[in-house]
Amino acid sequence: MTSTHPDFAGVDTTAMTDADMLRHFNDNRVEPTRLLNGEFLSIDSERGVCRCSFEIVPAFCHSRGRICQGGFLTGMIDIAMAHAAIAKGRFACAVPTLELKMSFMEAVGPGPVFAEGRILRWGGSVGFLDGDLKDASGRMIVHATCTVKIVRPKKSSA
Repeated sequence: MTSTHPDFAGVDTTAMTDADMLRHFNDNRVEPTRLLNGEFLSIDSERGVCRCSFEIVPAFCHSRGRICQGGFLTGMIDIAMAHAAIAKGRFACAVPTLELKMSFMEAVGPGPVFAEGRILRWGGSVGFLDGDLKDASGRMIVHATCTVKIVRPKKSSA
């Protein structure tokens, strides 16, 4: 299988279980995931769900290191939603964002946060996703919705 996503070109996922995908995501974390201190916790490729943890550090924060800047929170939830879509597409598809809406509900400072990305609808060329970011006590920090273009591998003409 050839993936249209550059990070997964050449990865054979035909026999991969969700546990294999989870291991692959963690063993091959891209730089934004590393920079945000991210780790993948679970994958459900059938439902299109990805759970991640992130560690907010004072360098991500303003207001004397007490409130995480929204761009970092956006990156965290975007990673969870994108990987839910990548898992749903079994690594074959690229999923560039067409639209992203963030609803910031609470401020959060340094410490662990948990993101869950979910597929709401998986179509022929467009996918609809949503996700939540919660703090360690389960308090909702951010809710997001996202529309992605599903770029599938081209069928080879033989």
